[in-house]
Amino acid sequence: MNQQGKTVSQSNPQSVTVIGAGIAGSWHALLLAKAGFAVKVHERSTAAMTQATSHWAGGMLAPYCEAEGSEPVITRLGERSLALWREQLPQTPFEGSLVIAHARDRADYERFARMTPNHRRVGADEINKLEPSLDGRFREALFFPDEGHVEPRRVLPQLHERIRAAGGTIEFQSEQQSKDIDGIVIDCRGLAARDHFPDLRGVKGEEIIIETNEIELARPIRLMHPRWPLYVIPREDNRFMIGATSIEREDSGVSVRSALEILSAAYTVHPAFAEARIVEIGSGLRPAFPDNLPRIAIDGKHIAVNGLYRHGFLLAPALAELTLGYLQRGAIDNEVMQCA
Repeated sequence: MNQQGKTVSQSNPQSVTVIGAGIAGSWHALLLAKAGFAVKVHERSTAAMTQATSHWAGGMLAPYCEAEGSEPVITRLGERSLALWREQLPQTPFEGSLVIAHARDRADYERFARMTPNHRRVGADEINKLEPSLDGRFREALFFPDEGHVEPRRVLPQLHERIRAAGGTIEFQSEQQSKDIDGIVIDCRGLAARDHFPDLRGVKGEEIIIETNEIELARPIRLMHPRWPLYVIPREDNRFMIGATSIEREDSGVSVRSALEILSAAYTVHPAFAEARIVEIGSGLRPAFPDNLPRIAIDGKHIAVNGLYRHGFLLAPALAELTLGYLQRGAIDNEVMQCA
């Protein structure tokens, strides 16, 4: 049922315009199109999505690891998102996450263990079974078996194809303003939505992609670090994304200090990373509100979804489901949704 109490049918579908084909916009378009809405997506970037925050994302689906520094609502929504990833993209890798630490960072490791749920401690033998490339390098790890990861630059095109298969359309290089569109609008513009959310800020996340055939990993590895947890995420074609930073600055560059610290920390995970080829160094700006929590703001037929911070790929499916629930039956999640 929609908010007027009328059934949404394929014979007379209700039209919805989604602005933004990044991870938030794509999940909204997919769930709404599959529910029978007539969905059209406008995206300012090309199909390569190089202007989108999603282009620079890690793609970790890790609600339990993120519990260390996030509010409980992130874990709640993240758990629901895991189920939606499994349901809508069954090929999504769910190999878990592995958290490791050097002896000097044992205190940070134990703190992480106390503050995160749904993990078990594994010793050197099981680390070897899970990740043979790490054999003998760490005596203990935290294994989060229910977590997953995606490769953003590969999964976004898959989502776009599923939107089209469900009857939706996507128009790239089409920059739109919600005030110029009739009907229901789902605004997923990220930082470009400051005209609607003046309290949005950009939080920079830096990343380095390297290539080596000397190491194989099946899952994201998080290393406790004196300043931030470093993560190494396996990609296809013998590549790895290495990232760590959340910097309160809105420039688009990567500092020499960050690059040195990221690469040095990666080397301590495995010395073979020292011989890897650097493929790319870059950064993205994550849209965040002052409380670092997501928000679905409803004002008549205008619904703005924003503030996903560093949890875009983790939260987008669950937020899209909440928006769908509102449009179908007027359901409100009081932790996330605000009505004008």
